[in-house]
Parts: sequence; C-alpha cells; structure tokens
Amino acid sequence: MERTKTPLSPSETFITMQELEPSPVEDDPPAAEKDSYFPPRDPSPTSSTASRSSFLGLSGHSITWWRASYSSSSITIRARADLALFPAATFCLLIFPNPMLIPCIVLRTQHYSSYAFTAFLAAHITNTSLIPLATRSLPASDTYLLLTRPYYQSSLMEPLLVVAPLTLHIASGILLRLHRRRVAAVRYGAETRSQRQKIPWPKLSGTSALGYVLAPLVAGHVFVNRIIPLIYEGGSSGVGLQYVAHGFAKDPWVAGIGYVGFVGVASWHVVWGSAKWLGVLPENVSGTDEDGVGMGEEEREGRKRVRWWIVNGVAAALAGLWMAGGLGVVARGGAMTGWLGRGWDELYRKIPILGKKY
Repeated sequence: MERTKTPLSPSETFITMQELEPSPVEDDPPAAEKDSYFPPRDPSPTSSTASRSSFLGLSGHSITWWRASYSSSSITIRARADLALFPAATFCLLIFPNPMLIPCIVLRTQHYSSYAFTAFLAAHITNTSLIPLATRSLPASDTYLLLTRPYYQSSLMEPLLVVAPLTLHIASGILLRLHRRRVAAVRYGAETRSQRQKIPWPKLSGTSALGYVLAPLVAGHVFVNRIIPLIYEGGSSGVGLQYVAHGFAKDPWVAGIGYVGFVGVASWHVVWGSAKWLGVLPENVSGTDEDGVGMGEEEREGRKRVRWWIVNGVAAALAGLWMAGGLGVVARGGAMTGWLGRGWDELYRKIPILGKKY
C-alpha cells in the first residue's frame, strides 16, 4: 500500500525554502552595530583604492551601505520634510529613496565641481599671468593665449569646465546653507513663519563669505571679457591681453582696484577651500601628536596658529604670483591706437556706468 504525502503547512514551506535558498543578506546593517551608531573607520586602509577614495572625499561605501545606515534613523522622518527645500532635487528620490542622502549629494556636488573649475583656473592663470611674466611681451603672450583658448572656450569644453562647475558650485553652496537653516528650525520645533524668523542663520564661514563676494566679481569679469565681445562682435577671438592692457591704460584706477580685488578674493577663497577639502584647516588639528600622545591646549593652539599662517602664506603667494604677471606686465602694456583701439573703446563703452569714461 502506497504511503500518501501530507502537504506542508505555509510555515514549514517557508522554512524549507530558507534552507534551500538562504537569505542573501546575512550580515547586520551598519545601524545595528553595538559599538557605535556610526561604523568605525579603519585608520589604516589596506588598499590603495581606499586611500585614494579618502583623499578625494569619498567614504568608500556603496549606496547600499548608506541606505542601510539611515533606514532605521528617526531623523529620516524629519528629513522628508526637507524635500520642500529641494524642489529641483526631488528627482533624486527615484535613485535614492532616502531623503537623508540628498544633502550628501549636494555636498559632494559642491566638492567635486570645484575640481573642474580649478583645472580651468590653473590654465587661465598660466595664460594671463605666468606666460606674460616669462615673455615680458604682450604680443608673444597673446600668441600662446590664442593657441590654447580653443581648448577651454569651445562649445563643448567651456560648459563642462567653466559654466556647469561654477553654476553647480554656487547653487549647491546656497542649498546647503538653506538646508542647515531648515535643520535648525526642525531641531528647535519652529513651525510658523514668526518662529522661524527668531532662529538665527547658521554662522557664515570666512571661505563662504569670500565665495559670495567672489561671485559678482567673476560675473563682472565674464561680462566684460566674454559676453560683451560675444554680443557686439560675435565672439571674443579679437580679445586678448592687449585688450585688457587697453582697459588699464584708459582707466587705471577702476581697472586696478577691480583686478586686485578679484585676484585677492579668488586666491584666498581657492586656497582656504582647498585646505578644507584636504582636511588641513587650523581647526582640523587634533589633540594628539603623531605618536598618538595627547598634547596640552597651549601646544594645540600653537599648532593651529602655525597652520593658519601656512594657509594664508600659500594664498598670499598665489595672489602675488598672479598679480606679478597681471599688474607687472599686462597692466603696463599701454593703450592700443588705430582702428583696433577705437573698436575696443566701443566695447568698453558698453559697460554700464563705468563705460562712460571711454
């Protein structure tokens, strides 16, 4: 007599399936670790990839790690209210359903956009300052400028190296400041408009303040040297270092003050911003020395002062080198005569208010 098989219950079926096909997730997520809410960092990465990732600002973790880290956080619920602050970034939820990742994305955008623009800035300083300082001749320097200009003023490279990184860098900085303001309002329970007005704005760092001052200076520089020739002459192929020297000769005070302000603010913003990304700011000085031995408060403050002088020294050196070619060679090139000089006068007259002197 054949033996009939009794059908398995649903619970037994589930257990059998687990035995045949175990769960692919065997490890606990980082949020479940007992030692700390945040997973510990390995002070001595074993691979060169981890070292490079840390240097570039990457954490070395995948998107799955970030989702698991913040999926059980109570702050996630509050973070969903912050989406009203990021209407243009709501599409990120299609890829990153956790709103806690959006400020991280904005911060990384501000970080890496500065790399592309720094590459353009290095090429621009070389063409407009270092080469004139080496050749001591504006016509010879203009030759190098016109030869290399198509590489970063082409229809493809200019948006990638200049327009997009600069726009993303400024926009992400503003969004981060608004986000910190929003976080402070949520932390203190401010719900109405009058309650939010009583909460002070986050402290503005010196680097950020320089960035806000630099933005209109960059806009003015682009307007005079790029937009005006593009509108009235169809391009800036005829605009070079002699065009800048012509402007200095016609109105040395306005051109000199504007140039010194632009170079000074740009140098300090770039150097202090780079020091922040590299983690070498004065406030990054730890309370221990190289051997891990704790140091006194006086010694720590001394090291912070030394680092402050080093960062400012690098900024001063960059500004001095930049101005040496700009003020020492280009600004002393003199005015252009003939039909070319008259054409440049017409371009300078298109500048609002200041153009009347030409």
